[in-house]
Parts: sequence; structure tokens; C-alpha cells
Amino acid sequence: MKVFIIAALMVVVSGQSYKPSSYPVAPYKPEYPAPGYRPSYPAPAYKPSYPEYKPEYKPSYSPPAYPAYPAQQNYDYPPMPYKFEWAVKDDYTYNDYAHEETSDDKGYVTGSYRTLLPDGRTQIVNYKADDYTGYVADVKYEGEAKYPEYKPSSYKPSYAPAYPSPAYPSPAYPSPPYNKPAYPEPAYKPAYPKPSYPAPSSYPAPAYKPAYPPAKYPAYPAPKYPAKY
Repeated sequence: MKVFIIAALMVVVSGQSYKPSSYPVAPYKPEYPAPGYRPSYPAPAYKPSYPEYKPEYKPSYSPPAYPAYPAQQNYDYPPMPYKFEWAVKDDYTYNDYAHEETSDDKGYVTGSYRTLLPDGRTQIVNYKADDYTGYVADVKYEGEAKYPEYKPSSYKPSYAPAYPSPAYPSPAYPSPPYNKPAYPEPAYKPAYPKPSYPAPSSYPAPAYKPAYPPAKYPAYPAPKYPAKY
């Protein structure tokens, strides 16, 4: 009976048609702006404290009043004749240099210098110079370059001192008189007797036998391999 009543109620509910609500729809506005939206802010009403830059701005201070420069002087003096010469020769430090130079009143300079090179040759340079041809040098070499083969030194320093042995005698002081201590030796003897242990050979052999019988393995036949082909 209860099943029949529930089925009847379901048929009645399913037969009613759906009717929309008569309440007005609430106006919905999204919280995020629409695409392409740009807010319009009013222009600020504050004024900057620094002056506005203008390209045509010129400082109001007057330029410094430097004293007038004197008339340009001409420092091109006419050439003056001169002559000098020097040389250095020291065989101990292998320094051998020389230089000489001469100039006339027209600016024509001639000279030469020589240098001892490390390979044993002497470099000689004769040169001349003027305002038209510039500096022209002629380089020559005297002697042959020598590169001696390096040979290690056979010197072996001897570290034996050169001073004589000291002549003072050995000290003759006697040995210190140490005396034997006067206390007697202790006469202590232990009261217990010294233990006497039997010799290891006097112990009988253990009569231990295993509780389980020895394992017996089945006798497998020897394997047979096929003959070689």
C-alpha cells in the first residue's frame, strides 16, 4: 500500500509544468574592467620646486675677465753649432759604449754610436739628419756572434772548517761521590703458596660424540658426455 501511494505522488509531481519566477533579475556588474579600458586620472595640481629647463636658457653671471694674452712669440730659434762625445768601457761588467755627434749652424747633424752586443759583436751606427731628408742611419756589425756551449762547473765546495782545533785541555773535575742508599732491602715474603698447575699432557682426551648420525649421501652415477663430432 505504501508503495502505491509513493508512486501516485511521483506521477502528480511530474505532471506539473515548470513556471519561471516572477522576481526581477538583479543587475550584475563584473568587478574587473572590460578589455581596452583605460582609467582617466585628472592632471596633478602641484608645481615642481625646480625651474623648468629651457634650451635657450643662458646664465646670468658675467664671464671672467682674464688679462689679455701677450703677443704670440716665435720660438723657432736658428740652429746653433755644437759637438759632443762620450765613451764607456768596463771589461768587468762588459759595458762598451761610445757616442759622438756634430751639428752646424744650418741644422745639419751627423754622428755615430757603437754598442757591444751580448753575442760578442759590436754594433756601429752612422747617421745624419736635417730638416729635408730626416733621419738616415747606416748600421754595421763587427765581429762574429758566439754562443758558447754551457758546461756545468766542476767546482765542489769543501765544507771542512779552516780553523784549527781548540787547544784548551779537557776538564779534569772528579766524578760526583754518590753514596749507596742506607735503607735495608725489604724482607717481605707472600703467605700463600705458589700454585702448581698440572702439565697439559696429563689431561684426558674428551669423550664427546655427536648426537646426530653422520649424513649419508646417495651414490650418483658418473655423468656421461656425448662423444665429439
